[in-house]
Amino acid sequence: MKFIHEDFLLQTRTARRLYHQFAEAEPILDFHCHIPPRDIAENRRFNNLFEIWLEGDHYKWRAMRANGVAERFCTGDAEPFAKFQAWAATVPHTLRNPLYHWTHLELKRYFGLDELLDESSAARIWKRANEQIAGPELSAQGILKKFNVKTVCTTDDPADDLKHHQAIAASGLPVRVLPAWRPDKALAVHQPEQFNPWAERLAEAAGMDIGSFGKFLDALRARHDFFHAQGCRLSDHGLTRCASEFCPEKAAAGIFTRARAGGRISAEEQARFASFMMLFFGRLDAEKGWTKQLHLGALRNNNTRLLRQLGPDTGFDSIGDFPQAESLAAFLDRLDRENALPKTILYNNNPADNYLLAAMAGNFQDGTIPGKIQFGAAWWFLDQREGIEWQINALSNLGLLSRFVGMITDSRSFMSYPRHEYFRRVLCNLLGRDVENGEIPDDDSLLGPMIRNVCHGNARRYLAFPEGDTAATRKRSLKAAKR
Repeated sequence: MKFIHEDFLLQTRTARRLYHQFAEAEPILDFHCHIPPRDIAENRRFNNLFEIWLEGDHYKWRAMRANGVAERFCTGDAEPFAKFQAWAATVPHTLRNPLYHWTHLELKRYFGLDELLDESSAARIWKRANEQIAGPELSAQGILKKFNVKTVCTTDDPADDLKHHQAIAASGLPVRVLPAWRPDKALAVHQPEQFNPWAERLAEAAGMDIGSFGKFLDALRARHDFFHAQGCRLSDHGLTRCASEFCPEKAAAGIFTRARAGGRISAEEQARFASFMMLFFGRLDAEKGWTKQLHLGALRNNNTRLLRQLGPDTGFDSIGDFPQAESLAAFLDRLDRENALPKTILYNNNPADNYLLAAMAGNFQDGTIPGKIQFGAAWWFLDQREGIEWQINALSNLGLLSRFVGMITDSRSFMSYPRHEYFRRVLCNLLGRDVENGEIPDDDSLLGPMIRNVCHGNARRYLAFPEGDTAATRKRSLKAAKR
C-alpha cells in the first residue's frame, strides 16, 4: 500500500466513512496565515520546488539543523537544488515528526507523487515536480483554486498600504483575500529604535501628524477604518501573555512621549502601555464586529547570535512558560464590563495551558452568538496529530466542539493547504473511534453536520464576512467608490 492513501490516518471503518462522506469535500476558510498578499496579487509562478516548498520554511530549517546540515543549505547561499538535496537527506530522519507526514502529503496532493523522499529519490522528485510547477494550476492563484480555498486572511501591519489586497480585489479572483490587522509594533515603546520609524510609517499611511499620543490613537483608528473598508474583519496579536497592568490615558501618553523622544522605557512601563493599547484595540474591534485573535505563549528569538545574523522568524522560537490565567481573565473581564468584548479566539503555544484556555473561554460566553469566545486550533508547535487531539479533547471536555471554528494553516507557504486535510482526518479518526467504542451515537444526523461545521461552516458564520464579498464583488465596490 502507498504511504499516502485514501484512508491515511483513518484507523476505523467509521472514521473512514465520516471523513469521506462529511469532511473531505468541504471548502477551506484559511482565516489566519502569513502568505504574502503580493504573491497572490502578482499570481506568482514558482521556478522550482525549492521556491514553492522550502523558501522561508523554518519548520524544515529546524529539522535540517538538528540533522547536522550547515546553515548555508537552510538560509544561506547554496544553490536551490543543493538545499533541496539537504532537505531530502533529512526527511528519513523525521520519522514520527509531523514533517514526515506533511512532506509526503504535500508531494501527493500538489504533484501526485507517491515516492518516499530521501537522498536516492531527490533528483527524480525534483525533476517531476518542477515539470508541473510551470503550469497555471500551481501558480499562487491556481493553488487557491485547486484546494477549494474560499477565503484567505493574511497578516498585515496597520502601516501597510494594502495595495496588493486592492490589486487582488480588482483582479476578479473568485477567492476572497482579505487583510487581518496585526498591530504588534504599536506596543513596542521599549524599543524606540524600532518603534519610532514604524510610527513615522503609520503617520504617512494615515496621512496625519502624530506628534501627540492623541494623534497616534487617531492614526490607528483611521487605519482600522481603512482596513475595514478593505474587507478586514479580524485582528491578531502575538503576545507572550495578555497584558493587564491597566493605566489611565495620561500615563500611557507620558510613556509614548518619552519613547518618541528616544527615552528609555522600562519593562513595567511597556506592560502598562501595552495594556492600555490592547484595551483600545479591543474597543475598536467590538465597535466594528471584528474577531480578535490572541496568540499567546511563544518564547521568541532565543538564539541571540543567529537572530543578529539571520533576523526573526528563522526557526529559533520555542514554547514559552508564562503565567496566563490571571492576566487573560483581567483583560477579557475589563472589556466585558464595558460591553466592549469582541468575538475572540484564544490560541496557546504551551500544551500545559490547553485546559486553562478552554476553561477561560467559558467564562465570557454571553449568549449573543454561539461560541463567542473560542479556544482556537492547535497552534505552531502543537499543530500536529497529537497536539490537535489534545486541543480537541480539551475543547470537547470543557466547551462545545460542535461550535468550534476549526483549522488554520498559520503558514508562510502556499504548500500548506493539506494541513486542513490533515486536521480533518485527525478529527474524523477521533470521532470514529468514539463511535466504535460506544461513547457517542453512530448517528449521521448528529455527526455529519457537526463535522461539516467544524471544517468550514462555523468559521464562515462566526467571522461574518460581508455576504458575497469576493474579489470580484469588491472590484465593483472599488469602481463605485471612485465614481
